[in-house]
Amino acid sequence: MELRLSLFGISRSIDVSRFASYRNAAVVLASALLVIPLTVFLLRPDSVPDLAHGNVAGAQALLKGWAKGDMIVLVRHVERCDHSSAACLSGNDGITDRSRSVAVGVGAQFEQLGLKNADIYNSPAMRTAQTARYMFNKVSTGDDWLVNCKGTMLRDALLHKVAGRNLILVTHSECMVQLEKDLKFSASTPGYGAALFITASTLQAPSMLGFIDASDWHSVTTE
Repeated sequence: MELRLSLFGISRSIDVSRFASYRNAAVVLASALLVIPLTVFLLRPDSVPDLAHGNVAGAQALLKGWAKGDMIVLVRHVERCDHSSAACLSGNDGITDRSRSVAVGVGAQFEQLGLKNADIYNSPAMRTAQTARYMFNKVSTGDDWLVNCKGTMLRDALLHKVAGRNLILVTHSECMVQLEKDLKFSASTPGYGAALFITASTLQAPSMLGFIDASDWHSVTTE
């Protein structure tokens, strides 16, 4: 296709067909710019649900699973002293003195859920041992798998899960992030004292239930 132009007695011919290829390329480029981010958005991992702030269905699922002994819970230790300017409870590698009350408060929430049907383990680090002592009045030893958890967190948790009994693991943020990745969820670093709940009614198909931050237990709605 040719376009003829004449101005002041000067004539020129322009082959406009060559511009069609540029137009087609522009359409393809624009489509790619739209499709690529949309694809990334659709394929991104889901975020872990928040079980607090009025999530009635999630809270009810937690109560039901807990009553049946189907839950695995990872609890992050409370505030570590070497990352804070607050006074240490005992030793720089442990928790802060002010975080004892946080551990006791979270432990009280688990006490309301019921601990008679629960097995409790903690990593051997000082901060997790101290957290377990104030949270559950119980400290285990030798459970290195709760600190050396890269690529193995879900597998080891399932190995320690007893049918009909809930499993509580006092551990570290890295292990909780690893479990989120194992279950194909978007990894996010949990806060101090946060609890991550997994349903394991069948060990072959564990599923993510959600998380509760240490300060949000009061807003967990079960009605």
